[in-house]
Amino acid sequence: MKRKKISEQSWYPYAVAICLGVLLYVLLEHISNIWGAVSKISGYFLPVLLGCVLAYLMNPLAKLYERRLFRRVKKPNLGWSLSVALAVITVVAFLLFLIGTLVPQLIDSVTTLVSNVDSYLETLKKLIERWGLAKHVDVDNILSSSGDLVNKIADWISKNLSNIVSASSKAGKGVANWVIALILSIYLLAAKEPLKLGVLRLARATMSKPHLEHSRLFLTRCDSILSRYITYSLLDALIIGIANLIFMWIMGMQYAGLVSVVVGFTNLIPTFGPVIGAAIGGLILLLVKPLHALIFVGFTLILQTLDGYVIKPRLFGNSLGVSGLLILVSIVVGGNIFGVVGILLAIPFAAILDFVYKEVFLPWLEARGERRQKEKPEIKSE
Repeated sequence: MKRKKISEQSWYPYAVAICLGVLLYVLLEHISNIWGAVSKISGYFLPVLLGCVLAYLMNPLAKLYERRLFRRVKKPNLGWSLSVALAVITVVAFLLFLIGTLVPQLIDSVTTLVSNVDSYLETLKKLIERWGLAKHVDVDNILSSSGDLVNKIADWISKNLSNIVSASSKAGKGVANWVIALILSIYLLAAKEPLKLGVLRLARATMSKPHLEHSRLFLTRCDSILSRYITYSLLDALIIGIANLIFMWIMGMQYAGLVSVVVGFTNLIPTFGPVIGAAIGGLILLLVKPLHALIFVGFTLILQTLDGYVIKPRLFGNSLGVSGLLILVSIVVGGNIFGVVGILLAIPFAAILDFVYKEVFLPWLEARGERRQKEKPEIKSE
């Protein structure tokens, strides 16, 4: 009688499940220590990691240029090199345009906001009294004049000067890391084909052909989901921000640049982002002119409805069709473990998890069940 392999024993799946459960429990029990160690180690490689992220984000644009503009270039690697250079120039030019356009707007908005603190606080005081909240809120103690506010800020700066210097040093280091990352991303994109060939050669040497093909299809699908989500999310946020800016300009609302940047940025956050953007923008406009705040909230509601039912379906199609429950769970878990990054990437991770469950795990279980049914001896009827 042929002896079964260990993996074919009836107790094997249960043993693996128990081991995985114990491993998961240990990881969750020490997740803070593990995450702290990973963060400390990854800090040493932060410019490299950022360079990989930038290269991944610019890769679709470089491929688009290569396909549309340089496909007839016959010299090897020249077309790709030109595409990478043009992609980097496009991204840098867009960032410079964005900074040159928005930074003066933001500075002007913040300056106006600070200079009009007194009138805004007075407006807020009147609103509190009009809504009947003055009985429950000590307005005079909560609301201070702009002079008191300036004195408090100056006092806070004098007491926290060392922290401010430390934060400035970290900010400078962060800028240096991003500059190094941009340079590394250019090198990574330029060496894309040699790197791919090297990884493929290693995979062929360590994996069988069926496993290699399955891994290739799996990674290709995950890459398609992630890159599509990132690209179209950025485009969607840009569309929403510009639409909000145009509307506020037409309506003559103040702080159009500041509020539109907030709305566009928070639109990247799934599910809760539009609510946060509407709340922040509405609060700023409420201090200036309550009617404008009401109009802004109404327009945001219409714009987000249009975004949810028209713009996003046109951009994403059905490639990210996952249930709302899975998205919500991914947002909560991702936010608790990875913070803001986990929230921003919750939807593509949910889509990948849904894809793995439906197209990898379930077919494997079904095939395994069919195989076990075939291996069972048939019971002959008397």
